[in-house]
Amino acid sequence: MASRFDLTPTSVDGVHIVALKPIRDDRGHFARSFCSRDFAEAGLCGQFVQGNMSYNHEASTLRGMHWQDAPHGEVKVVRCTRGVIFDVAVDLRSDSPTYLKWTGVELSADNAHALYIPEGCAHGYLTLTPGAEVHYLVSTFYAPTHERGARWDDPAFGILWPESPRIISPRDQEHALWTA
Repeated sequence: MASRFDLTPTSVDGVHIVALKPIRDDRGHFARSFCSRDFAEAGLCGQFVQGNMSYNHEASTLRGMHWQDAPHGEVKVVRCTRGVIFDVAVDLRSDSPTYLKWTGVELSADNAHALYIPEGCAHGYLTLTPGAEVHYLVSTFYAPTHERGARWDDPAFGILWPESPRIISPRDQEHALWTA
Protein backbone atom coordinates (compact mmCIF):
# COMPACT_ATOMS: atom_id res chain seq x y z
CA MET A 1 0.00 0.00 0.00
CA ALA A 2 1.28 3.48 -0.82
CA SER A 3 2.27 5.76 2.03
CA ARG A 4 -0.36 8.22 3.18
CA PHE A 5 2.21 10.99 3.61
CA ASP A 6 5.27 12.35 1.82
CA LEU A 7 8.74 12.43 3.39
CA THR A 8 10.96 15.23 2.09
CA PRO A 9 14.62 15.30 3.17
CA THR A 10 15.98 18.62 4.46
CA SER A 11 19.52 20.00 4.36
CA VAL A 12 20.35 18.14 7.60
CA ASP A 13 21.07 14.44 7.22
CA GLY A 14 18.15 12.35 8.51
CA VAL A 15 15.76 15.26 9.16
CA HIS A 16 12.57 15.06 7.06
CA ILE A 17 9.45 17.10 6.52
CA VAL A 18 6.38 14.88 6.84
CA ALA A 19 3.58 16.20 4.61
CA LEU A 20 0.11 14.72 4.84
CA LYS A 21 -1.86 13.43 1.86
CA PRO A 22 -5.43 14.25 2.85
CA ILE A 23 -8.39 12.39 1.45
CA ARG A 24 -11.04 15.04 0.88
CA ASP A 25 -14.80 14.93 0.56
CA ASP A 26 -17.70 17.27 1.33
CA ARG A 27 -17.29 16.69 5.09
CA GLY A 28 -13.67 17.89 5.11
CA HIS A 29 -10.67 15.61 5.01
CA PHE A 30 -8.95 12.66 6.66
CA ALA A 31 -5.20 12.10 6.77
CA ARG A 32 -2.90 9.56 8.37
CA SER A 33 -0.33 11.52 10.36
CA PHE A 34 1.83 8.54 11.34
CA CYS A 35 2.27 4.89 10.35
CA SER A 36 5.03 2.79 11.91
CA ARG A 37 5.17 0.53 8.83
CA ASP A 38 5.59 3.47 6.42
CA PHE A 39 8.25 5.06 8.60
CA ALA A 40 10.15 1.76 8.91
CA GLU A 41 9.96 1.17 5.13
CA ALA A 42 11.52 4.64 4.67
CA GLY A 43 14.35 3.71 7.07
CA LEU A 44 13.02 5.91 9.87
CA CYS A 45 12.21 5.09 13.48
CA GLY A 46 8.62 3.91 13.72
CA GLN A 47 8.39 3.15 17.43
CA PHE A 48 7.39 5.92 19.82
CA VAL A 49 6.80 5.63 23.56
CA GLN A 50 5.48 9.09 24.45
CA GLY A 51 3.37 11.84 22.98
CA ASN A 52 4.00 15.30 24.42
CA MET A 53 2.22 18.59 23.94
CA SER A 54 3.18 22.17 24.74
CA TYR A 55 1.01 25.26 24.67
CA ASN A 56 2.49 28.73 24.33
CA HIS A 57 0.49 31.82 25.33
CA GLU A 58 2.57 34.38 23.47
CA ALA A 59 4.12 34.78 20.05
CA SER A 60 7.95 34.97 20.07
CA THR A 61 8.25 32.28 22.74
CA LEU A 62 11.36 30.17 22.29
CA ARG A 63 11.77 26.59 23.51
CA GLY A 64 15.11 24.92 22.89
CA MET A 65 17.65 23.77 21.97
CA HIS A 66 17.10 20.37 23.63
CA TRP A 67 18.11 16.72 23.20
CA GLN A 68 18.86 13.59 25.23
CA ASP A 69 22.28 11.91 25.16
CA ALA A 70 22.82 8.19 24.56
CA PRO A 71 21.77 5.70 25.67
CA HIS A 72 18.54 7.69 25.91
CA GLY A 73 18.84 9.52 22.58
CA GLU A 74 15.45 10.27 21.12
CA VAL A 75 13.80 10.63 17.76
CA LYS A 76 11.07 13.27 17.60
CA VAL A 77 8.19 13.87 15.21
CA VAL A 78 7.01 17.43 15.83
CA ARG A 79 3.73 18.91 14.59
CA CYS A 80 2.06 22.28 15.27
CA THR A 81 -1.66 21.67 15.88
CA ARG A 82 -2.65 25.29 16.56
CA GLY A 83 -0.99 28.47 15.37
CA VAL A 84 2.42 28.69 13.68
CA ILE A 85 5.97 27.88 14.79
CA PHE A 86 9.43 27.98 13.25
CA ASP A 87 10.85 24.54 14.09
CA VAL A 88 14.61 23.93 14.08
CA ALA A 89 16.89 20.88 14.20
CA VAL A 90 20.67 21.13 14.63
CA ASP A 91 22.91 18.16 13.81
CA LEU A 92 25.18 17.38 16.80
CA ARG A 93 26.48 14.04 15.46
CA SER A 94 30.24 14.55 15.02
CA ASP A 95 30.40 11.75 12.42
CA SER A 96 27.60 13.24 10.30
CA PRO A 97 28.23 14.99 6.96
CA THR A 98 25.98 17.82 8.23
CA TYR A 99 27.58 18.20 11.68
CA LEU A 100 26.61 21.55 13.28
CA LYS A 101 24.31 22.41 10.36
CA TRP A 102 20.73 23.42 11.04
CA THR A 103 17.44 23.33 9.23
CA GLY A 104 14.29 25.26 10.00
CA VAL A 105 10.76 24.87 8.74
CA GLU A 106 7.49 26.63 9.41
CA LEU A 107 4.97 24.24 10.92
CA SER A 108 1.35 25.29 11.28
CA ALA A 109 -2.12 23.97 11.83
CA ASP A 110 -2.86 25.04 8.25
CA ASN A 111 0.00 23.24 6.48
CA ALA A 112 -0.22 20.21 8.86
CA HIS A 113 3.43 19.35 8.22
CA ALA A 114 5.60 17.65 10.81
CA LEU A 115 9.36 17.53 11.26
CA TYR A 116 11.09 14.17 11.80
CA ILE A 117 14.22 14.72 13.90
CA PRO A 118 16.66 11.80 14.38
CA GLU A 119 18.75 10.97 17.43
CA GLY A 120 21.73 13.22 17.89
CA CYS A 121 19.99 16.40 16.80
CA ALA A 122 19.06 19.30 19.06
CA HIS A 123 15.53 20.61 18.69
CA GLY A 124 13.87 23.92 19.39
CA TYR A 125 11.17 26.21 18.10
CA LEU A 126 9.97 29.78 18.10
CA THR A 127 6.26 30.57 18.18
CA LEU A 128 5.16 32.94 15.43
CA THR A 129 1.58 33.32 16.70
CA PRO A 130 0.00 33.51 20.14
CA GLY A 131 -1.69 30.33 21.32
CA ALA A 132 0.66 27.99 19.44
CA GLU A 133 0.20 24.35 20.39
CA VAL A 134 2.86 21.77 19.56
CA HIS A 135 2.47 17.99 19.69
CA TYR A 136 5.42 15.66 19.35
CA LEU A 137 6.10 11.94 19.48
CA VAL A 138 9.33 10.74 21.11
CA SER A 139 11.01 7.36 20.75
CA THR A 140 12.52 7.16 24.25
CA PHE A 141 11.19 7.82 27.72
CA TYR A 142 12.26 11.08 29.32
CA ALA A 143 15.57 10.62 31.16
CA PRO A 144 16.38 13.77 33.17
CA THR A 145 19.97 12.63 33.77
CA HIS A 146 20.56 12.59 29.99
CA GLU A 147 18.73 15.79 29.13
CA ARG A 148 20.95 18.37 27.44
CA GLY A 149 20.63 21.85 26.01
CA ALA A 150 22.56 24.41 24.00
CA ARG A 151 22.08 28.11 23.40
CA TRP A 152 19.46 29.05 20.81
CA ASP A 153 21.77 31.82 19.59
CA ASP A 154 25.02 29.84 19.63
CA PRO A 155 27.37 31.12 16.91
CA ALA A 156 28.55 27.53 16.31
CA PHE A 157 25.10 26.86 14.80
CA GLY A 158 24.30 30.26 13.27
CA ILE A 159 20.54 29.69 13.29
CA LEU A 160 18.67 32.42 11.41
CA TRP A 161 15.49 32.78 13.46
CA PRO A 162 12.69 34.70 11.68
CA GLU A 163 12.45 37.11 14.63
CA SER A 164 14.04 37.65 18.02
CA PRO A 165 12.49 35.71 20.88
CA ARG A 166 10.84 37.69 23.68
CA ILE A 167 10.08 34.84 26.07
CA ILE A 168 12.70 32.24 27.00
CA SER A 169 12.77 30.11 30.13
CA PRO A 170 15.59 30.82 32.61
CA ARG A 171 16.92 27.31 31.95
CA ASP A 172 17.11 27.87 28.18
CA GLN A 173 18.82 31.23 28.70
CA GLU A 174 21.54 29.60 30.79
CA HIS A 175 22.58 26.81 28.41
CA ALA A 176 26.27 26.81 27.62
CA LEU A 177 27.71 27.49 24.20
CA TRP A 178 28.49 24.38 22.13
CA THR A 179 31.86 22.74 22.59
CA ALA A 180 32.73 19.64 20.59
